This record gives sequence, structure tokens and C-alpha cells, in this order.
Amino acid sequence: MALVSTHSNIMSRREWIVVVLLFVSVIINYIDRSNLSISAVVLERQIGLTPLQMGSLLGAFFWTYALLQIFGIAGWIADRFPVSLVLACGFFVWSGATVATGFQSSFVSLFTAGLFLGLGESVAFPCYSRIFAELPQQYRGRANALLDAGTKLGPAVGTFVGGMLLIHFGWRILFIALGLGGLLWLGPWFKFMPRPRPKQASKSEPLPPISLLLRNGPAWGTFLGHFCGLYFFYFLLAWLPSYLAMEMKLSLLAMTHLTSTIFLVIASSTLTTGWLSDHLIAKGASPTRVRKTIVVCGLSVASSILLLAFLRGNLTASISVLLVACIGYGAYSSNHWAISQTLAGPAMAGRWGSVQNGVGNLAGIAAPWLAGLAVQIRGNSSAAFFLAGVMVIVGAVIWGYMVPRVEQVQWNTSPNFDKAMAS
Repeated sequence: MALVSTHSNIMSRREWIVVVLLFVSVIINYIDRSNLSISAVVLERQIGLTPLQMGSLLGAFFWTYALLQIFGIAGWIADRFPVSLVLACGFFVWSGATVATGFQSSFVSLFTAGLFLGLGESVAFPCYSRIFAELPQQYRGRANALLDAGTKLGPAVGTFVGGMLLIHFGWRILFIALGLGGLLWLGPWFKFMPRPRPKQASKSEPLPPISLLLRNGPAWGTFLGHFCGLYFFYFLLAWLPSYLAMEMKLSLLAMTHLTSTIFLVIASSTLTTGWLSDHLIAKGASPTRVRKTIVVCGLSVASSILLLAFLRGNLTASISVLLVACIGYGAYSSNHWAISQTLAGPAMAGRWGSVQNGVGNLAGIAAPWLAGLAVQIRGNSSAAFFLAGVMVIVGAVIWGYMVPRVEQVQWNTSPNFDKAMAS
């Protein structure tokens, strides 16, 4: 997969277009996965769904999305076949599932559409990792920061555009219009997408087996560290609006504006520290020192969110703590994927990214459930914020100690490689 010219460490205009197209794709990715939650109230009433059925529909996406990544299937596909075409196929499947949702009228058919949405999106992050693993080291921070910023902009754009479509045209048009609109991305992608190198078009070179990945200690450090980081993000995504409205007594308008501001702060911090890390590495700084320092310090700053457990009722102090914590989280988000892509190298990047993202996204199930349990027991969000803070402290420790150096694993020189290939 020839993303970067072999004769230069400078990215061309065409290669930057590829990165921008991936940024747009992740925005569409997060718009499409948030459509159901936007339309949940209307859909539940019109189709006659129970709250339990609605909750099941909201979770349908994760069954295929997370499991196909945890078991390495999505990553194996990204590593084994031309990654640009794999991403295009996944994009077509998830956009098609979005369009199809607008034509469904029963719980079973809607659940099936959710499964196909997760199926299509499951290859996205393994493909992103596979492509970015061939970027020069001094560009990976910015590229990953741009991608991560898209994960924050996607829900914001989706909520606004989807809300307008829902209000003026109904939930069916919401899914059909956004799904068809997203398919327009495929045109420029087929024009600018990376092309496979001749040697990679051949199947003569076997991929290192995933068993080597699962026996690698630093790999598990990135898996578990990613879970801890995503716990913070999914906790905010699920509980921040309710906290601001119910406990901080903000109006709906004020809550919406503040929530949007907080996620924009994360995106801004991500882009800033992504540029900074690449700048330092280009000047000769060690990737290990730069990327690990930003990741560990970022999570350490993010852990300040646990102070909200002790600031009940103090709006100014609570908002200040939230902003500081989100600046820290944004810094972390700019570099953790760059670490994984460097460790994995092109031969393992798809499967490494697949398992890491699958394990990490289990936090999307755990964080809302544990927060809800804490609120139910305590009657407020204090314990939930404290738990989120502790979780990112654990994440900082994991990234600091389980990932010793940021350098590519030599899979083909591993003492277990020949044995694994023979079996």
C-alpha cells in the first residue's frame, strides 16, 4: 500500500488529500452511528417499541462492531487485502445500512440494520491504522489527531443536521438522506486512494500470525490503556448532558452549548498536541519520550475529573475542572494511536488496531452502565465522576509501564515466528 513515497519523508499534496478524506470519513462514521439515538424518541413512539427494545436497538451496532474487531477478523481483512478497497467496501456497507434503516418498520428489521451498520464500520479503524502505519513518524501525530478530532465533530454535526432533518422531514428521511449523502465520499476516495505496491499485491509473503500479537506484552498495554481512555470519552458522551441539566440546573439551550464547547475543546487540544508532537520528533526528539510523555501526562491531567465528586453545586469550579480534564484527554487522544501504529508496523497494523479498538469499545458498554449504577445507588453523579477519574489514572499507569519503547516490533525475527508459521 503506497501511501508515502519511498524516496522521501515529505508527504505530497495527494497524500494529504488522503488524510483529509479519512478525516471526512470518520466524521460520517460517527454521524451514522449516532443517528438512531437522535431519532429514538420519535421512532419509539411511531413504531411502538418498548424502552427495552429501544435499548437493544441502540446496542445492536456494538455486537458486530466490537466483536469483529476483538476477534481480529476486521483487522485480518485490512492486513490481508488491499486496504483502500476494504475501507471502500466497509463504507458502502455501513452507508447502505443507514439508508436501509429508513425503510424498516419492525424491531427485528431495525436490529438487523444495526448489525450491518456495525459490520461495515468494524473495518474502519483497522484500515486507518493500516494506512497510517506507513506514514513517516513525524506526520503520525497530526494525522491521528485530525482523525480523532473527527470522532468529536461527528456527533456534533450529526446532532445538528440530524435534528433539523428529524424536525422538518421525519426519522425515515433522516436515515435515507444521511446515508445517501455519505456515499458521495466514495467518488473522491476512488480517485485519490492509496494504491497497493506490486510486492504487496502478491500473496507470497505470509502475514505474521495473530498469536504473536496476543503474546506481546506492550500490545496488551495498548489494548487496556485504550479501554481506560475510551471509558472517559464514553462516560462524558453518555452522562455529561444529564449531569449539566439535572444536577447543575442548566437550561436545555445552555446545556447544549456547553456540551458542544467541551467536545470542541477536546478536538482543539488533540489537534494542537498532535502538531506539537510531530514538530518535536521532526526536530530530533525521541518518539518514545515525546509520544509517551504526552499520552501519560494527558491522562494524568484528565484524571482531574474526579474532583467533580467533591464540587457539587459549584458551577464555575465544575466547568473549570471539566475544561482542564478535557484538555488533558485531548492531548492523550492525539498520540495513543501513533504509538500503536509504530509498534505494529505495516504487517500487523490492521489486526493490532482491530483488537485494540474492539477491546477499547467495550468501554462503550461499561461506562454508561457503571455510571448509571453509581447514580442509582448514590442519587447523584459524584461516584461516577470519581470512578472515571480513577479509570484514567489506571490508564496512565498502563501506558507508562506496559508500553516500554515506541519502536516497531520485529515480528519476523521473533523466536516464536517460525514455530507459529509451521503450525
